Order: sequence, then structure tokens, then C-alpha cells
Amino acid sequence: MRMNRLVMPVIAVILVVLAPGLGAQSASADAKAIQAVMDKQAADWNQGDLEAFASGYKNSPDILFISAKINRGYAAMLQRYKTSYPTRESMGTLTFSQIEVQPLDERFATLTGNFHLERTAAGGGNSDGHYMLVLEKTAQGWKVVRDVTLPQAK
Repeated sequence: MRMNRLVMPVIAVILVVLAPGLGAQSASADAKAIQAVMDKQAADWNQGDLEAFASGYKNSPDILFISAKINRGYAAMLQRYKTSYPTRESMGTLTFSQIEVQPLDERFATLTGNFHLERTAAGGGNSDGHYMLVLEKTAQGWKVVRDVTLPQAK
């Protein structure tokens, strides 16, 4: 019994000292996993595969996409992409930069960054802008649930 009185405070001190580091390791792993989602989306886009690109979003009627107007739901988001980018030429080559991941808790994070769409004049010309995403950690991995994309005025 006396041993328990000594061991319990030592364990408590160890947990207090190690817990912040464990949280940082988890946040770092989550940031890497979120970066991987963005890398896959860019690769899928650049291969002309909108269905695969859209898999970075949560397949739910509750997702929200805000740009020139508000679209709600996975199906509406995917249809908007298909309508706005009907050809490989109109899709161009997508790159993301200045990506910053901010974990909110174990289940949600935000991501901000810039996008650049390199296209020929016939494809619509180049496009640049900023975005802010909210991602949710699901059983299928990190998925976008909110997307605010603001193209720069030309």
C-alpha cells in the first residue's frame, strides 16, 4: 500500500511531462496526413480525374462550398466542378502553396493556402487565389467538410 502512494504521484508527474509532447506528435502526424490529402487532390486534378479529386471531400449532403455562390452537398460540389471544368484543357495544372494546417482538436483542423491553376488562353487562362478548408478526421481519413475558395480578380 505504501508503494502505491509513492508510485501514483510519480506516474502523474510523468504523464504531465509527456502529455504535451504526445499531443504535438499527433498534431504533426495529422498535419502530414492532411498535406497528403492536398497532394493527392493536386495529382488527381492534374490527371484530369475529377471523381478522384472529389474523394478528398466528405461524401455528405452537409458539406459546404463557398466561392462565387454557396453550394451544399457532395453531389452539388462535384457537379459544379464538372460544369466549371468540362475539359482537360479547362482544368489545366493545379498547384497548392503556402499551406498552413491548424489543428482545432483531434477531429477537426483548418487549412489555409494559395492555389494556382496554369492554363492556356484557350483553356480559360491562369487562375490564382486563396482558400480556407475545414477538414474532419473520418474513418476514411481526413476529408474536407467546408471549402471557402476566393479566386483573385483578374
